[in-house]
Amino acid sequence: MSPVLSIAIDISFILVMLGVVGGFIRLVRGPSLPDRIVALDMMTVLIVSFCGLYAMLAGDTAFVDVAIVVAIIGFLATVALARFVDRSHRRSDPTPPKQSIRREDAP
Repeated sequence: MSPVLSIAIDISFILVMLGVVGGFIRLVRGPSLPDRIVALDMMTVLIVSFCGLYAMLAGDTAFVDVAIVVAIIGFLATVALARFVDRSHRRSDPTPPKQSIRREDAP
């Protein structure tokens, strides 16, 4: 591995870990549930990039498979949490649903 690539990978590891720390802070502090979901999704993407960087550093392709599995699980978790938030907002909506007018009831 060339020294330039080695330095770039080391700097990338530092930046990815700083991103994970920032995402964790947003995950803990919130302030709302959608903010926490986005922070969790961002942390998932950063962990996938960490696996990719380690695969490049170690020269082992097994970590690429791990990155793919983590990406799929992270995507499914984000979709599930988004559906949960959507359903909880629909239940808490105070406006009643519109009633349909039947033809014989119409003026």
